[in-house]
Amino acid sequence: MSTVTKLLLPLALAAAISACSKPADTVAPADTAAAAPAEVAAPAAPEVAPIEVASGTYKLDPSHTDVLVQWSHMGFSNPSAHFGQADGTLVYDAADVTKSSVDVTLPLSGLNSFTAKFDEHLKSADFFDAAKFPTATFKSTKVEAAGANKLTVTGDLTVKGTTKPVTLDVTINGAGEHPMMKVPSVGFDATTTLKRSDFGVGAYAPAVSDEVKVRITTEASIPKAE
Repeated sequence: MSTVTKLLLPLALAAAISACSKPADTVAPADTAAAAPAEVAAPAAPEVAPIEVASGTYKLDPSHTDVLVQWSHMGFSNPSAHFGQADGTLVYDAADVTKSSVDVTLPLSGLNSFTAKFDEHLKSADFFDAAKFPTATFKSTKVEAAGANKLTVTGDLTVKGTTKPVTLDVTINGAGEHPMMKVPSVGFDATTTLKRSDFGVGAYAPAVSDEVKVRITTEASIPKAE
């Protein structure tokens, strides 16, 4: 064996030992998208607690009942008018809501657009003809549950001697003992959309929109026994 070979053999052996003892190369990270944790689903919306309404015959509170109608005036503005002084009765059956009913009368004397001259025009024969038809009425024909604290109330609306079916989307706002009167009470909001021409009050359409939005808010209580 040559002198050169004798010198190279130890060097080769040392290199082999060094290679065996060297830690493996760091593994390249997996694809970032694949390694990322799965997207956490948004938490489910909390369930709406049902509002318990006591069964009974409720009397509407005119001081806390308002029927507001709104329309478009030539596309420039969205005026509104209020119908107050409501008189009505709500019969609520907690065991079977379909047996519930509502009967409301709205005197046109309570109509208020906050402009006296316009009120006179609304009450004239151009619109409601209040001298001949002094009230508007709503009498339910069907009440249905429509989800948590929601009702669908269908009934006959009579305006200016014309009766048409109307459906209200109702939300129960709250119920329980009235803190002041100490009697069972309940509060509702309701909405619908009507065509005023269906009731003979369609003057100036379409410049004044035929379609009107109706929003109702009301409170009612079971009167104390006398």
